[in-house]
This record gives sequence, structure tokens and C-alpha cells, in this order.
Amino acid sequence: MNETVKQQFEDMVQWRRTLHQHPELSYQERETANFVAEKLESFGIEVRSGLGGYGLIGTVRGALPGRVIALRADMDALPIQEENDVPYRSTKNGVMHACGHDGHTATLLEVARYFADRKDTLQGEIRLLFQASEEVCPGGARPMIDNGVLEGVDAIYGVHLWTPIPVGTVASVGGPMMASTDEFFITITGRGGHGGMPHEAVDSVVAASALVMQLQTVVSRSVDPLRPAVLSIGTISGGTAQNVVAEKTKITGTVRTFDESTRALIRRRIESMSAQVAETYGASANVDYLVGYPALVNDPQEAERFFEVAPKVLPDFKVEKATPLMPAEDFAYYLQERPGCFMLVGAGNADKGFTYPHHHPRFDFDETAMMASASLLIGMAEAALKSQDVG
Repeated sequence: MNETVKQQFEDMVQWRRTLHQHPELSYQERETANFVAEKLESFGIEVRSGLGGYGLIGTVRGALPGRVIALRADMDALPIQEENDVPYRSTKNGVMHACGHDGHTATLLEVARYFADRKDTLQGEIRLLFQASEEVCPGGARPMIDNGVLEGVDAIYGVHLWTPIPVGTVASVGGPMMASTDEFFITITGRGGHGGMPHEAVDSVVAASALVMQLQTVVSRSVDPLRPAVLSIGTISGGTAQNVVAEKTKITGTVRTFDESTRALIRRRIESMSAQVAETYGASANVDYLVGYPALVNDPQEAERFFEVAPKVLPDFKVEKATPLMPAEDFAYYLQERPGCFMLVGAGNADKGFTYPHHHPRFDFDETAMMASASLLIGMAEAALKSQDVG
């Protein structure tokens, strides 16, 4: 564990709890961005704000020339009413940090201070990306990239405080680590009529029900069983009364994959199957398909760096190979542009009651995990600055 980080842990806790008390939804992170900018400027760090909404970057330029390493944290909260009874609970009704982004932001602020205090001996540049709007597509990463935050960057790293694994464990993996995420919205249109005279109508509910069952075969019968994929129906709604044949029924769902060919295949099957099944029942189908975040794919060489660095900076921790996850992350966009590695830092602790999943009204995490996150980011950045194989 980095000794400087350990000594300044209480500051990280204070920052995190302040952010937790004042959460802001995606695309609304004005005060959060102001808080971050003020802290960075107090550390003597150059700040550039207004990137893709409320995103900002802090730049620490070393006295000596060298490589450029980017580190990223996300800042947005979720539309969830907090149920935790803690002194630092959210002060905003219906909004809470239920995914750990407050901890990510506090962690990167500590990393920023660490490098700012060492810029006279720093060889290279540390670029600190505080990104808005990770939780809602199209997300904040792509606009940050479009604003040039990766120009000249040799490698990029990010961490996620992750309660499904216990504190004292860190994990990552080379190649695909988190899935792509797409959403679909299907409208089946039939012909409304009287429930007692169905022969004079076209029942959209029946057609939609048949389609829901057929969609369950897309993964099981169209996708290579060695390629992980998920197609889940989230909602089906249609009709206005028990004696009315519904003219329209709507279906929504999500698709998760790890490679682009499977992703494209599932989309084609959803679109073609929707049209064919609807036609069979004399109805029509309209498919609105929203392409979301791509799969997060770690650079194999940078993942190897993680497995070299983590045992050194966290000698008492378990360092594990991560199992790929179906949740998505827009950090994936950065990894499409530059080599890098996304890492999970265990933040669950059953003894302290930190067992609730991400996006739950009672989500919370063991704050000591922030020390591990900061130590890991610092270690990865310092190793990459010294390396000859970045980029």
C-alpha cells in the first residue's frame, strides 16, 4: 500500500462523503465538477473543464519529458432513493451514489495530489480524466475523446470499486472483460377490436407474446455456444381494458455480448424475427435498436502490467484473474483508442454490512478500498512512465 495514500486516507473519506451527500445525475454534474476543479486547482494542477458536458481533466506535467499516462474516474450518480441510515446519506430525494462513483472521484483526487506534489521529479505527464455521465448512454467517454483528452496519451487506466468481491482482492483480465450493451424497443401493431369478436381484429398482444418466446431462441439457437451472449426481455405492455383487443403492444429488452460479430448477428435476428412473427399474425413490427457501449477489451500487455504491479503495491492482497462481466462500462471507448487496463478493486465487506449489489438503494462500500484503488493507479502509472513498451 502506498504510504502517502495511507497517511491521507481521511481526506479521501471526507471528499467521498461530501460527494455522496450531494449526488448529481448523468448530464447534471455541475457542482460535482466544480468541487473537483477547486480541489485540483488547490493542488496547483492545470484544469480544463466543460468537456462533453461537465467532464474535466487535470494535467500534471513533469519537469522531465516522457510518456503521457491517463487515469480516469466517473462522477455521476443514479436515480435511486437511498435507504442507508448513515451520517453521509444523500441529501437529494431520489438521487444517490449507488455505484461507487463518489469513491472513484475521491480516489483520483488523491492520485492527482500525489503526482502534483512530485512534478519536479516526474518524468512525463499524468492526465487525470474526471468523466461525467457514465451511467446513461451515449455516455460521457466519447465526448471526452472527441474533445482531445487522449491526444498524445500512451496508455490509460481505470478502476472500479467492486462490492461483489471482498476488500483485500483486486482483479483484471486481458481481452474482453465487460460486455457491450444494446437496447431494443419493439412495437407490434395489429388492429384493435372487441374482445368478444377477435376474428374482426388483429391481436397485438398475442403476436407480441409469440415474439417474446421466439426471441428466447436467438442466443440458444443462433449464437455460437462458445461466445457468451445475453438477450433479456425487460418489459411487455399492451392493451387498455379486459374486453378490448389491443392494437399496439410494446416490448423492450437488452442485449449483452463480448464481440462485434455476435452483437451484429443478434441485432439482425431480432429485426428479422420481429417482422416475420408479426406478419404471421397479420400484424407489423417496428424495431428501434439503440446501440450502446462496446465491449470493454483490456490490452493484453497492459493486463500483464497489472499482474506485475498489483502484487508489488498491494503485497497483502489477492490478485486474481477477473471473470468477464455482463454489465457494461463506457471506459471501453478509451480502450478502443489507446492501450490500457480496467481493474476491479474489491470493496465488499460482510462484517461491515457492505453486501448490497451495485445500483441497490442500500449500496455502500468499504472505504478502505479507496487506498488500494489509489495505490494501484499510482503504481500502474509509475510503471508505465518507466516502461519502454507503452503505446
